[in-house]
Amino acid sequence: MRVANASARTFASLRRHRNYRLYFGGQVVSLSGTWMQNVAQAWFVIVLTHGSAFAVGALALCQFGPYALFGLFGGSLADRLNARRTLVFTQSASMLVATALAVLALTHTAQTWEVFLLAAASGSILILDTPVRQAFTIQMVGRSELPNAIALNSSLFNASRVFGPAIAGVLIATAGVGVCFLINAVSFLAVVGALLLMREDELFAVNRGTSRPTLLRGVGEGLAYAWRTPTVRLVLLLMLVISTLAINFNVLLPVLAAHTLRSGPEVFGLLSACFGVGALAGALTSAALSRASLKLLLIGAVGFGASLLLLAPQRTVWAACAVLVLTGFTFSLYASQSNSSLQMVVPDRLRGRVLSLYGYVFFGTAPLGGVLTGWLTGRYGTGPFLLVVGGISVLAACGGVVVVRARGTTLPERKPIPGIGGADASTVTARE
Repeated sequence: MRVANASARTFASLRRHRNYRLYFGGQVVSLSGTWMQNVAQAWFVIVLTHGSAFAVGALALCQFGPYALFGLFGGSLADRLNARRTLVFTQSASMLVATALAVLALTHTAQTWEVFLLAAASGSILILDTPVRQAFTIQMVGRSELPNAIALNSSLFNASRVFGPAIAGVLIATAGVGVCFLINAVSFLAVVGALLLMREDELFAVNRGTSRPTLLRGVGEGLAYAWRTPTVRLVLLLMLVISTLAINFNVLLPVLAAHTLRSGPEVFGLLSACFGVGALAGALTSAALSRASLKLLLIGAVGFGASLLLLAPQRTVWAACAVLVLTGFTFSLYASQSNSSLQMVVPDRLRGRVLSLYGYVFFGTAPLGGVLTGWLTGRYGTGPFLLVVGGISVLAACGGVVVVRARGTTLPERKPIPGIGGADASTVTARE
């Protein structure tokens, strides 16, 4: 009975909401293609530059640099726009970028600067796509099941992290990177189709208020709210430290495979897949809990930093794979709890702006972190780098524990929804 109840809680959002089932199904196809492209693009740069770790870091700069410059404005726009229609536009634009990459790779005419340029185009799309996509979740499932849906989104993201890189590793070795780009381009048709099939009248209404501030004023309101709200401030500051230094796997894993383990694309795909297996398990654990918890967030953060310390001395493929499963689990638990904690606190009218701040510290710090990771791993190797960033991550998470205990920072008290009983009833925040 307990297993059945846990399973019911884990997939509650999928069972109850047709629009979310459509979205989830489209993402099953699309995200696998996206991860194939991520792996192929990083390896493509390594091949074009004859193994330059710094060039892979520069790729991260191109991918996430646009978000670092303009990401905060994306949230202000997200609070004004129709989310479903906006996502149709952003996903279609991403499909065009993937198509261009496929053409360049399959015709063997690609230059490194062209790959960087298309990475920057993809990063520019993220400015709007990220806050809109995250804010759209509550419209598909409502507030009561928001933590569950966020965790399911994370589980889907990480399941694709398992299959996408594994398939990409084989395809890169046998057919080349161009095939991976082409498959990703076609996969976007699934998510665009799902969005078009949704029923607008079944989406949950959100209260965005009546005021429509200018973009600059909207950004200011989001920043002010984030700073004066203890939970939001804690989540964002902790993510700022950890994401800048430690969440740069798009740079770290290809360097770990090519330089430290002296292997090829198959091992790169295997490392990415092992990380994804752990991340999937962490996301499903969070989904089964169906709640947001600062305690779980901090446990995940401490565990993530500790796993990086364990990864530092590994010099064999299977040992690195084993540790990366733990790294993936703790990272996913930490990330999904961070997102849920924010969304259960933030009011609807500021949701896009606060989520753009979250995206900013997650994606916007990637240019600095990617270049720093590429330079340090190229100069000193992955071992010393992991020791430093793992230690800093543990210290930052322990600082978060101290803050929570000293100030009593918690999520708002939650209460059952009227008319829904049982031990596993859905809950909402009392604040709203």
